[in-house]
Amino acid sequence: MKVITIIGARPQFIKAAAVSRKLRKSMDEIIIHTGQHYDENMSKIFFEELQIPKPDYNLNIGSGNHGYMTGNMLIKIEEILLNEKPDMVLVYGDTNSTIAGALSASKLLIPVAHVEAGLRSFNMAMPEEQNRILTDHISKLLFAPTQTAVNNLYNEGIKKGVVNSGDVMYDAVLFFKNLASEKSRILDRLGLNYGEYILSTIHRAENTNSKERLKNIIEALSESEENIVLPLHPRTKKFLEEYNFKFTENIKIIEPVGYLDMIMLEGSCSKIVTDSGGVQKEAFFMAKPCITLRDETEWVETVDNGWNIITGCDKEKIIKAIKYFKPERERENHFGDGNAADKIVEVLKGGF
Repeated sequence: MKVITIIGARPQFIKAAAVSRKLRKSMDEIIIHTGQHYDENMSKIFFEELQIPKPDYNLNIGSGNHGYMTGNMLIKIEEILLNEKPDMVLVYGDTNSTIAGALSASKLLIPVAHVEAGLRSFNMAMPEEQNRILTDHISKLLFAPTQTAVNNLYNEGIKKGVVNSGDVMYDAVLFFKNLASEKSRILDRLGLNYGEYILSTIHRAENTNSKERLKNIIEALSESEENIVLPLHPRTKKFLEEYNFKFTENIKIIEPVGYLDMIMLEGSCSKIVTDSGGVQKEAFFMAKPCITLRDETEWVETVDNGWNIITGCDKEKIIKAIKYFKPERERENHFGDGNAADKIVEVLKGGF
């Protein structure tokens, strides 16, 4: 069986690392990298560290408006699919690469399998929400990471082909955590001590594109007076420079880091402040309190379990959470047993 895997962004590299390692034992896999994450620190290093096979095709799309990115991906992916004639197309998550891959395949009547299906923020203003809903409704196999995701699909009338596989990002954290401890030197390089800093990431358009939201977030991080490490996403850096925002000394700005360094930073911090869906989950896996800089989250399990608090861009809420938020319950098992990739491959082997 020939499978084409389509990826283009950091979280997808992590998910594909877990699945491709299992998939290639029994199937012929071809990888298309759309180039959506084009920065070397956010792309090449992930392929190397995560031992993902070199992409068979790199579309080098780069950044741009949604129409430009998605349109160019559609054109180039369709050409490859017509040439390769795969038995199925495998897509991950909720990016423009996801919807472009799913649409290209669906239009050519090639079955689509969607890993991380069923997530819902119920905020249609988010491009990711649009992408994930559309992808789910044209997919033949839907691998849901949690029971909540299964329920969301059922509520939309999607019942056929739905599998509660567990979360492949949990597989990845379990697999690479020890390797990160052995190989990462990020703490020494930055002069950090275990538990003595807060890790933050900011990249979502809803925060970076809004001067007011980004201003509130940066001021909250500054006024908290805590030691904060902030790997700076290229999009965030561009807007910070455009808005001429300055950082106080308690915020240590660093370049984007690879997966092993990120796992080490997450596992060694005291708290995490983020707007990333993937980082919210990794915080939960690492037993770190998470403060989410959004008005809602797809990962409602982390909030319901008391390990994640939603602050939006409210400066006072962010500062209060940084200083005082502390989980009061044990973490529950919402994301499977760490063998999601095995379950996904077994289902794929059965075909459609």
